[in-house]
Amino acid sequence: MKLHANARTCPKSRRLLVDRVIEQGWSVTEAALAAGVSDRTVYRWLRRFRQQGEAGLEDRSSAPKRIPSRLRAERVEAIEALRRLRMTAAEIAELLSIPISTVSAWLKRIGLGKRSRLEPPEPPNRYELARPGQLVHVDVKKLGRISLRGAGHRVTGRRGQVKRVIDGRRRGATGWEFVHVMVDDHSRLAYAEVFQGTGENARQAVAFLSRGLRFFAEHGIRVERLMSDNGAGYVSAAHAIACRAHGVRHTRIRPGRPRTNGKAERFIQTLLNEWAYVRLYGSSQERRSQLAPYLERYNFRRPHGSLGKQPPATRLTNVVGNYT
Repeated sequence: MKLHANARTCPKSRRLLVDRVIEQGWSVTEAALAAGVSDRTVYRWLRRFRQQGEAGLEDRSSAPKRIPSRLRAERVEAIEALRRLRMTAAEIAELLSIPISTVSAWLKRIGLGKRSRLEPPEPPNRYELARPGQLVHVDVKKLGRISLRGAGHRVTGRRGQVKRVIDGRRRGATGWEFVHVMVDDHSRLAYAEVFQGTGENARQAVAFLSRGLRFFAEHGIRVERLMSDNGAGYVSAAHAIACRAHGVRHTRIRPGRPRTNGKAERFIQTLLNEWAYVRLYGSSQERRSQLAPYLERYNFRRPHGSLGKQPPATRLTNVVGNYT
């Protein structure tokens, strides 16, 4: 058992204390003074040693042997059984006449605090298509625009927006930017662009599609299929028309399954950690200006874990020789 941080004695020092009194003839007061403890403590360890031997000198748990107010085992089993029927903590508490705080505490203790824990974890679904262009993953991430006060709470820890008056009402003046990303499934070659506007709309999606396909074409990749989530821009008629015009087949993931588009999701996390939030930017314009240099490094120099620590460009035979 782990000793208390302020414990005056340990099993070895207790054995020494007992030996001094029993074998060496020390008085209890002398032994207590030498050990820096009270006479009462010495008597306790002497009693335990005489009753239990060496085992009596070990630490004991301070937890009570019986807790009358503790929930009975059958009640805990009932909570677990009802939870596996996908009942909420409030419903279980009402049904069993138990405080909701008690139900929530036991659900957390038995590992069922979140409903997602009721389902068995899905095995990894890793895949990679055979050649560049067979499939590209597309996604978008909303970023807070950098206000006049500088970087936001993600970097500085400060909260609160600069306010301005619009139509007689105070509104946040910071706003948002939208980072659209496109990642090739085979090579992991990536393209990204920052848009400013009021939302993830079809105009942004169509413009990004056109420029993204052009970027891949410049690197010798003809995109055959595109995968996205079910965002407003991707389900629009304008985006569908643009895909047909470019000869690209569009696939949307099943709702609630972002892992299907995992390569784009993972690239967004890398982009946030290594570009958007890597340092303090004085303005959104300064942050946008650093995106192109970062993409050049990501595609042609940065080691990629899933590519044997090689950059994505090493899988594009027509450009490898230009970036060595």
